[in-house]
Amino acid sequence: MIDFKDFYKRALENGLGRFEDEFRCILDTRFHQHYHGELSHWLEAIAALPAIAAQPIQFGDSISISSTKPIEPQSKDQLLDCLKLFHPWRKGPFNLFGIEIDTEWRSNLKWQRVLPHIQSLKNRKILDIGCGNAYYGWQMLAEQPRWVLGVDPSQKFMMQFLIMKRFANNYPIDYLPLRGEDLPARMAAFDTVFSMGVLYHRRSPFDHLEELKQCLVAGGELVLETLVIEGGQNHVLVPANRYAQMRNVWFIPSTTTLAGWLERVGFDEVKLVDISQTTTTEQRTTDWMRFHSLEDYLAPDNPHLTIEGYPAPLRATFVARNPR
Repeated sequence: MIDFKDFYKRALENGLGRFEDEFRCILDTRFHQHYHGELSHWLEAIAALPAIAAQPIQFGDSISISSTKPIEPQSKDQLLDCLKLFHPWRKGPFNLFGIEIDTEWRSNLKWQRVLPHIQSLKNRKILDIGCGNAYYGWQMLAEQPRWVLGVDPSQKFMMQFLIMKRFANNYPIDYLPLRGEDLPARMAAFDTVFSMGVLYHRRSPFDHLEELKQCLVAGGELVLETLVIEGGQNHVLVPANRYAQMRNVWFIPSTTTLAGWLERVGFDEVKLVDISQTTTTEQRTTDWMRFHSLEDYLAPDNPHLTIEGYPAPLRATFVARNPR
């Protein structure tokens, strides 16, 4: 179905050739033996999309691709039907040949908070763990990196990526349907590693931080964005059951605690560069994500609390260095 040949080619070009056999084994175990029941149908829908001559990506709040000439209405309707097949669209926005994909998250707002505080991405090899549909990976391309690799286990989000890739195939970005913990150990291959919105989903935050560290070259930069709580050293929220209706939230530390965790696993130059309350301006229900969203997760009589009575989502971004 998917042979990942572009990934293997770029992995070889970027110093990961020694891990090819391991990647093939991992993808066989984690992906090829666990196809989503709709995967064949999804791939057929993408393969049947009309050939549209595309202009280079326009990078802005939205990742936008335009055509070089007018598109037939029938072709545009076919494209719209294909895009809607992959509801829900979580991260974005995107604009594909005039079709505005108004995603649940206005992810451009997070990117605007993160980008000014990180090292230049130019000519760097970048890994984005938990990338969703790779919206941030597309944004990273505006900074002229050598290569962007996104990993996320969601096969539906991978389809959203492949639609964009179909019309923007000449960009150095690849996608693997894997979890961060599936990756080969001790790759030490990437100049920048992003983990945004992942840490609180991991049962062992220290394992996750160690995995991130092992992906980085010596001197490489970690960009970590996650939920936090207000509080001092060693303050950590462990939800009893759900947090903001999410079952898979395990640990939400204070910023001081998280800085200590990063130092404990061996990072240095740890810096808190942003802390922001999540609002319904940034996360909300749209026509492209019709399920419940932030408004439904907050207490109806107190927006400072989740529906379970915990502090409402507060997100922090850290940068840290893997020592030489």
